[in-house]
Amino acid sequence: MMMLQDGSTQLLCLTASSGVPLFTRGASKQLPFSVIGSLNGVHMFGGGQGVVLSCCETEDGGKVVWRVFHDSVMLIAVAAGGQGGAGRSSSSSSKEVEARLQRLLENVWSCMVLVLGQDELANVRNVERLKRDLRSCFGLIDQLLEDRHEGILGNLTHCADSLLPPNPALLQDAVQGFAQAADSEFGCLVVHGRIAAATEKWWRLAPQEVVLLSALMRFLSASGSSSCDYPVFLPHGSPTVAHRLLRFHLLPGADVCVLCGPTPSLHRAESGLVVRFWTPLVETLRDCLAVGERCLPGSVSLRPDVLALLLINRETRRSVSCVRTSTNHPPGHPPLPSKTRCWELLKLFYIFSTTRYFTQEETLCVSPEERAQRGNTEDFVLGFSHQPLQCYLVSEECKSYGLQTPQHQLFLLIPLSVPTFALRTVATQTLSDIVTATGF
Repeated sequence: MMMLQDGSTQLLCLTASSGVPLFTRGASKQLPFSVIGSLNGVHMFGGGQGVVLSCCETEDGGKVVWRVFHDSVMLIAVAAGGQGGAGRSSSSSSKEVEARLQRLLENVWSCMVLVLGQDELANVRNVERLKRDLRSCFGLIDQLLEDRHEGILGNLTHCADSLLPPNPALLQDAVQGFAQAADSEFGCLVVHGRIAAATEKWWRLAPQEVVLLSALMRFLSASGSSSCDYPVFLPHGSPTVAHRLLRFHLLPGADVCVLCGPTPSLHRAESGLVVRFWTPLVETLRDCLAVGERCLPGSVSLRPDVLALLLINRETRRSVSCVRTSTNHPPGHPPLPSKTRCWELLKLFYIFSTTRYFTQEETLCVSPEERAQRGNTEDFVLGFSHQPLQCYLVSEECKSYGLQTPQHQLFLLIPLSVPTFALRTVATQTLSDIVTATGF
């Protein structure tokens, strides 16, 4: 679409008042300036007529989504055709792409606030300076666009990607003590890019803040530094006053961080507190790292007919997810989807379910008016006299089953060889096994 390759997405950022481009990220081949000007112009024309243009679809199946934040910055996401899921109708694919792009724009704006603060973005005084400052956001924005971390679904669900360690009490006490010693109530241990333990106040941050701070931790960890002192703004809790994010590398794949004020110094925390609290727990950390991408301790035994799962705790806004690879498949059935394809199908089924049947808790940055404009829920669902609790989908690659309870949402991918009438049993047993073994 518009000279973009199939399946690619490009993000445009402009000033809302004058349409001056601030940056472009995404697809390797950028859209021509004339196209960018047209996308901005049609939105401005609609605004002049009292119409808010939020989304449109092109003839070749592409999608364009607009969003203006604080009457200052306009973000535009342009997705080429070919991003729908296998076995979906064209209207279903369109709905899934729109939901994903809307969530992308929310996350990108919050990333910009996280790094630069709301004041600099809402009150643009010098466009050229803002362009330079925005470069510091590119690493995080590219992470959101490329979605290259398999198993990290928080950017989509706005639930914290979590790993359930085999010895949670030891790690929880260490995080709590480490944060208190650093004059902070906000501490977090990240293992393989997922939260393994955190203080109570960390979990009280807005769900989107927890997700974006985890993304920032992955970005900083990839830089290879052993520690860093990074200023951050909390998009919902403190968008105009910066906090210090102190991050420390413990072992390959394990990092700990605290949000704090002017004290302690990075050197004092690294030379004193890290050694004091984490050296005695090296073996415990290694046991936690051994859990790996499964995200579940060995005490949880999953059924062999579960290809992939996403389990969300609706009360704590935490999630665990995993994909199980297998080369064996029953005769007469197509090969099982690859690991990468399972992650993609799991995301698509989550969007399919939450835009049609299940409740999707909205982020704090979405006003009631914007929520009405977005309209990511099927019209017929609005007429339901009850809340659907289960749904399933059969495609050419696998069967998908969703289960919703007051506390949890579970999304499963299951081989085609499993009878459809048995899907509910697989889901209820999987949910029971995980909750009973871990208390999640």
